[in-house]
Amino acid sequence: MKNQTASVKAIATLALVNAMFLYSQAASAADKIIFPLVRPGVLAATCAPTAQGKVRVTTLGNVEVMDVKVEGLPKNTEFDAFIIQVPNFPFGMSWYQGDIQTNSRGKGYARFIGRFNEETFIVAPGVAPAPHVHSGQFTDALENPATAPVHTYHVGIWFNSPEDAVKAGCPGITTPFNGEHTAGIQILNTSTYADEQGPLLQLKP
Repeated sequence: MKNQTASVKAIATLALVNAMFLYSQAASAADKIIFPLVRPGVLAATCAPTAQGKVRVTTLGNVEVMDVKVEGLPKNTEFDAFIIQVPNFPFGMSWYQGDIQTNSRGKGYARFIGRFNEETFIVAPGVAPAPHVHSGQFTDALENPATAPVHTYHVGIWFNSPEDAVKAGCPGITTPFNGEHTAGIQILNTSTYADEQGPLLQLKP
């Protein structure tokens, strides 16, 4: 009888351990998302043809950590990362995250910390004066437009300069997607997801 009781306890303990393991695995899976970065479909085949990337977003509860890895890009070149409303032009509301520098093998990595989940949004209850710091082709606005909350669930990566884009066989168009508003074209985005279903929507806060 003792042996039978011990066996029952052992089985119960094993079942409990397995249940806890499965729960932790499920919780762990729910706490992070992984998704690809791909070349925009409008680009010619000669424009950085091997460019690709992967993003992992992990929630820490009150904040998320977003790890961005890229490869197949020009070596020793700077790129700019944005959280955007839609993956392709006209991009919608866009939030500058930071820079990614590739190494001698055309690979790059950056980590960004912020709010990157289904609650990520931009809002402007009313019009207010805005700092005017940069002038040029894309001069700073003097005031913001009023807008209700707009969710931004996509990720985009831009060449930091049109010159770098040209060297990679891409168009030399100037865009506002860097700190000085003198960036090149977008080279990677999350267009494998629908415009209104960007990957950040998958992660619950």
